[in-house]
Amino acid sequence: MLNHVALARSKLAFMPDTKKRMLTGMTKLLDQALEIARSLPADAQDDIARIVLQLAGAEASAPVILSEDERSAIAASKEASKRGEFATEAQVRATWAKHGL
Repeated sequence: MLNHVALARSKLAFMPDTKKRMLTGMTKLLDQALEIARSLPADAQDDIARIVLQLAGAEASAPVILSEDERSAIAASKEASKRGEFATEAQVRATWAKHGL
């Protein structure tokens, strides 16, 4: 696994203005998101961190290999979409409630 701090420092060594901006602040939206993330359980924080690292290009991830069942489910969803078959508002709410969302 990459040492993310070392990677960031090596990239910033060639970009002193960027380093200054990163050390003095971030956008309000990112700051707000990180503040909320701090209140989440450790596993959720780690999930968020992995996503941020991937988006920033600091962590390469291997492609996800789909099973035949997953490929079939995706194909069926695409076909239903082409036919205009979508979940109703009530079905979506029921699914969210089922998963505590």
